[in-house]
Amino acid sequence: MKRHNLPTSAWRKSSYSENQQAGCVEAQLTDDGLIAIGDSKDRARGASTFTPSAWTSFVGAVQRDVFSRRDVG
Repeated sequence: MKRHNLPTSAWRKSSYSENQQAGCVEAQLTDDGLIAIGDSKDRARGASTFTPSAWTSFVGAVQRDVFSRRDVG
């Protein structure tokens, strides 16, 4: 689900982004407990929202390098 007009002050930049970079992944917790993920250089596009468990599963899959395997799909 997409969300727009989230509070600017609530965004937290990825710790993997350098301070000089114009664009990066940002996250914030919404009032209803979802995790919003957005692009700092294009906030007008809105942010995608995920349940905490879905986001945790996704991050775990990235850490395990699941998406680069040939058998995924």
